[in-house]
Amino acid sequence: MAGVQGFVEADNAEAIIARIEHKSRKIESLLKQHKPVEALKTALEGSPPATRDERCKSANWIVVHRALMAIKDVEGMFSSLDPEYYDILMKYLYRGLSTGDRPTCDQCLRIHEKLTERAGLGCILRCLADTVNTV
Repeated sequence: MAGVQGFVEADNAEAIIARIEHKSRKIESLLKQHKPVEALKTALEGSPPATRDERCKSANWIVVHRALMAIKDVEGMFSSLDPEYYDILMKYLYRGLSTGDRPTCDQCLRIHEKLTERAGLGCILRCLADTVNTV
């Protein structure tokens, strides 16, 4: 049963975790095939999970982080990443920056620079203003 504003209740968290685990296996397979952009698209699909359960959000972040860190050619990534992914990607970049982990922050800043060039400041504002659909 859906909770307030379309969020699922905690008892559905296990189903969400199972979907995230399935997504994780698919991403690992794509990374082994040297398809990091496809892995990132897969990681971003269905994000953020429609729940306030922090276990789900953390599990999904781990999957997105794995895909983000595999991106080597940031310019090339944007040539095949559809604009529909820009806002959710920005949210995950800010989550990555909040970790304080140097390699993660460096990667997030590299992507943030190029994403802002592509998507403009509106992408940043939408990300920061959306306090309901957090990652």
